[in-house]
Amino acid sequence: MTDLEIFCRQVRARSKDHAKAIDVLYRENIPSQIISILRQELDSMIRVIYLLSIKDITYRNELITASVHGKEWKEKNTKKRITDRKMADLANELQGWTKSVYSFGCAFIHLSNFHDYKQRDPLSMISNEEREAIISHMKAYHFGPQNPKPKFSDLIPYLPSVFSKIKSNLEVYIIDLQNGETIEE
Repeated sequence: MTDLEIFCRQVRARSKDHAKAIDVLYRENIPSQIISILRQELDSMIRVIYLLSIKDITYRNELITASVHGKEWKEKNTKKRITDRKMADLANELQGWTKSVYSFGCAFIHLSNFHDYKQRDPLSMISNEEREAIISHMKAYHFGPQNPKPKFSDLIPYLPSVFSKIKSNLEVYIIDLQNGETIEE
């Protein structure tokens, strides 16, 4: 089995686990952890998008091999680590929405004021720009929330469909990666 096959298998396995976790967390009404899982799924997606942006297939395969063997990704011909920020920024340039969702998700992965969401609305704690990006994405791709001034609680019913959309996009990117395709920056 090639490192590419192993890499794709592990990304799909993580995604499958995430899907099961989302179902349980939604049934149990634990939205903070649903957001954390969404952020982890986005993490997989931005990594695959980053790989797809690399036209040098030899270098792309070096990163895949590093991932399969638990090593950090390094920039080509340097020892400089490729940061999550760099990958998220690239994905945002290509997708236009990942940065705001990724940042929002990070606040649920790390202990933050967002964990007080039952008392204070996390959407009121972010910039207008980030809030508008999240809300416009939700309305364009998930047909809600309909409230003109939505709160975090208004987003919760849409979280499973947000996950499904990210998961299905990720699968398309994995197939592209398996087929040796690239995407333009």
